[in-house]
Amino acid sequence: MELEVNNLTKEFGSFTAVNHLNITMRNGVYGLLGVNGAGKTTFMRMLCTLMRPTHGKITCNGKEIFTMDGDYRKILGYLPQDFGFYPDFTVQDYLLYIASIKAIRPAVAKKRVKELLEKTGLENAVHKKMKKLSGGMKRRAGIAQAMLNDPKILVLDEPTAGLDPNERIRFRNLISELSEDRLVLLSTHIVPDVEYIANEILLMKNGSFIQRGTTEHLITTMKENIWKCHVEKSYVPQLMKKYKISNLKTDSHGAVLRIISKEKPVPDAVPEEAVLEDVFLYYFDEKAGE
Repeated sequence: MELEVNNLTKEFGSFTAVNHLNITMRNGVYGLLGVNGAGKTTFMRMLCTLMRPTHGKITCNGKEIFTMDGDYRKILGYLPQDFGFYPDFTVQDYLLYIASIKAIRPAVAKKRVKELLEKTGLENAVHKKMKKLSGGMKRRAGIAQAMLNDPKILVLDEPTAGLDPNERIRFRNLISELSEDRLVLLSTHIVPDVEYIANEILLMKNGSFIQRGTTEHLITTMKENIWKCHVEKSYVPQLMKKYKISNLKTDSHGAVLRIISKEKPVPDAVPEEAVLEDVFLYYFDEKAGE
């Protein structure tokens, strides 16, 4: 499976939400990482044919996706950040209803729903109404509906938004499991959601890809170093004004800071290994998840 994006641009009047994107994606997990408003959702909506680009095109195995029309959507699964459902439907009825919209034959749909309920850990919530589900269970129902047609391309927009840490870990593991033999594009502004499962990470800012690659590669693109130091609390505001602080922890003796800087910020600072959250702060100038 190959999805090629060529000079993709989306404009809303004088505002450019997506700015001349170019990328070729194949099977594997791609993590689309950026702050809110970076253009991630607009990009994904175009990939899912819900929005036409102003310029440029998207091709799937060499064929333009808007020309493919229904043939493209047959191999596509999409989980938007906010997906709609009838609150009084049971989980099973909801999935069967979505299967009918996707023109999946009833006999096939019943078997597929049963498989996905087990895979997503919802087998004990079959007859539970959608409105009674927790946030995590609703997201699992969302991934199940996206997988009903066994898609070759799976697009997930902020799938872990609002989930507690345990649910986020469970969801990441599920996505990793589902990524075999398909292309998965996962957007988020929460670094750990892509750090361990993405084959390639795309950093998106102001509608453009500013960097892309593995975690290790992105770390090498940083032009500054990571330092750890212990200072008096009264000195913290001065350091925060001068440097990017990726972590701050106070204790009875003062504060421990993790600082991104070319130069040693204080005499007793010691170098530290960089991680993906440092990369996020370096390029977006804010902490991941904020």
